[in-house]
Amino acid sequence: MNFLAHIYLSGENDLIKIGNFMADGIRGHDYEQFPLDVQKGILLHRAIDTFTDAHPIFRQSKHRLHDAYGHYSGVIMDIFYDHFLAKNWAQYSDENLEEYANRFYNSLRENYDWLTSKTQSMMPSMIGRNWLASYATVEGIGMILFQMDHRTKNRVSMQNAIKELEQYYPQFESEFTAFFEDLRVHVQQKLSIL
Repeated sequence: MNFLAHIYLSGENDLIKIGNFMADGIRGHDYEQFPLDVQKGILLHRAIDTFTDAHPIFRQSKHRLHDAYGHYSGVIMDIFYDHFLAKNWAQYSDENLEEYANRFYNSLRENYDWLTSKTQSMMPSMIGRNWLASYATVEGIGMILFQMDHRTKNRVSMQNAIKELEQYYPQFESEFTAFFEDLRVHVQQKLSIL
């Protein structure tokens, strides 16, 4: 799962959302330096990633991309799955996606001092290009993949995966829908014990 899903699955607590959002850059026990709710978000992020990587539906989706993109097929699928969450946002939230994204961006600004330096440096681009809402369109996904290529020095041309997204669109969407229901149940269980 990519940024939008991690934030959404955190519920309404802003600090849990922030921890879940920036967890990729936090190693080992370094999470213990943050406030308790941020720690919960980081641990939740790790639980989501572990569940996702092992889930047979996600692995099935990822397998379609593996020959062309190797190790990056999972990264691409995380982005594709965020696309389907954004595209079908009204099924998961009563709040408009634009408003939801803006509320999260404001939360980042308000809690700036708790953000990792990596997250702080990413904020201007994320907010300026409205990454979270841009997931809703195939064009937006293309932009995100282009940016990922830039960050990874164009190792596998992830932006070309738009072809596979379009070719297997109904399959990916139905797989996401089934997988995301399992993930939501898992997250509710995890949140209740964190």
